[in-house]
Amino acid sequence: MKLRAKGLGLLLLVLLALCSTIDVCDARRGKHWRPRSSPISSMLRKKGKGKKGSSNKQPRGNRPSGPKLPVSPPPSPGAGKGYQSPYQPSPSPSPNVPVSPSPANGTGHPSPKPPTPSCGKGNQPPPRPTTPAAPQGAVFNVVDFGAKGDGVSDDTKAFEEAWAAACKLGSSTVLVPPELEFLVGPISFSGPYCKPNILFQLEGTMLAPTSAKAWGSGLLQWIEFTKLNGIAIQGNGMINGRGQQWWTYSDTDDNDDDDTQYDVEFDRMPQVKPTALRFYGSFNVVVAGITIVNSSQCHLKFDNCQGVMVHDLTISSPENSLNTDGIHLQNSKDVSIHHTNLACGDDCVSIQTGCSNINIHNVNCGPGHGISIGGLGRDNTKACVSNVTVRDVNMFRTMTGVRIKTWQGGLGLVQDVRFSNIQVSEVQTPIIIDQFYCDKRTCSNQTSAVAVSGVQYENIRGTFTIKPAHFACSDNSPCSGITLTGVQLRPVQIPRYHLNDPFCWQAFGELYTPTIPPIACLHLGKPAGNILQSYHDIC
Repeated sequence: MKLRAKGLGLLLLVLLALCSTIDVCDARRGKHWRPRSSPISSMLRKKGKGKKGSSNKQPRGNRPSGPKLPVSPPPSPGAGKGYQSPYQPSPSPSPNVPVSPSPANGTGHPSPKPPTPSCGKGNQPPPRPTTPAAPQGAVFNVVDFGAKGDGVSDDTKAFEEAWAAACKLGSSTVLVPPELEFLVGPISFSGPYCKPNILFQLEGTMLAPTSAKAWGSGLLQWIEFTKLNGIAIQGNGMINGRGQQWWTYSDTDDNDDDDTQYDVEFDRMPQVKPTALRFYGSFNVVVAGITIVNSSQCHLKFDNCQGVMVHDLTISSPENSLNTDGIHLQNSKDVSIHHTNLACGDDCVSIQTGCSNINIHNVNCGPGHGISIGGLGRDNTKACVSNVTVRDVNMFRTMTGVRIKTWQGGLGLVQDVRFSNIQVSEVQTPIIIDQFYCDKRTCSNQTSAVAVSGVQYENIRGTFTIKPAHFACSDNSPCSGITLTGVQLRPVQIPRYHLNDPFCWQAFGELYTPTIPPIACLHLGKPAGNILQSYHDIC
């Protein structure tokens, strides 16, 4: 018995010795047991704690007043809690410390993480030194930068500052919140030093100025995005060009010498009319969901862009608003336009020189002038357009349907064009190739022309009011490779129009199926000679 008692005593002593190395506080906190850290680790941890605790407030320093680029905190694991809708204005920042965007929505400080209570020495390893990283997906609401959104105050500066903040971060969003109207003057959201992949989320309305003073002697665009990579403008908002001032008072044929008196009386707008929304020199561009109305001239323009996607867009201006093209493409490649409604006073879509790989489908067009390639070769210039597909399009009461138009005296080539499944209703002339295009009273006759080759017309059906088809091609550069399949166009008698038969001049190709009405004037086969070779070399 004595031996057993001694053995039990020794066992208890051993157990007590082992338990002395356990951090009892950690056990009370429910943490996993960890071995004690070395004294060196404990000292490093104390230093790290001091630095961490001192960073809870932003340093005031000599910070200038006014809204500036928010200081970006490192992402917080709890940033998703207490999410504030990005469509509501954020709380006003303090006068000295700007509000920093959280990773969730870009407004407000993330909740500071409380320091971990310590009990015992060396219960955690030393913190690793970290470099503060900019939050991904930060949202910069223009209201937070001073925009009023009352439709009267000039909010241009707030838009510029919100853009500057997003530009420096990249992978971020500029938010134009809903149910507000923002008066914005001529503005350029430009690179090339912006970070890529910026989203311009348009939910409210942007209004163009109606004062002639805002435009000076005239500007080519109102809202411009330039030299960007990965730029998208999307949402349910509206861009309102308020172009009625130009349509009413700007007349290029007016020779009235008393312009000063006219300006005073009618606040006459300048002769140069701005495009509402222009993208220049950009890659991977998306425009989706928004509405553009009443531009003074072209509504949406892409110039020198590559990789463009436009969908679920609405463009609208009156039929009598002069030169208000819907979408204008120039020197742009790899463009897709689909599921879009276009109504304007000029071409629904205009495809100019330097364009290739253009795909347009599921588009409603009208009123307007149809979908056009050209005019090309103006003032004896070179023009090249290739690989264009227009399919599954509805046109209602437009001036033309699908059209190719070139000026006399130009050079170059339009090739590999396909118009397919085009439904026309009361369209004046559904099919046009015109190598004698002239928008003046008279144009001089010239021998050279932009050549047209390889144009397919498939399933062009519906009604016309003037002429079913018009092929007016150059004597020196006849149109070649025109093919017609499933063309069925029936006349609708309109009192003010006179119906005409199909017209052809120097047009060559094939009739794969009978047409309604018969287009017997098309020359079957190819034109004599191989004129196109030199144009291929030029393009």
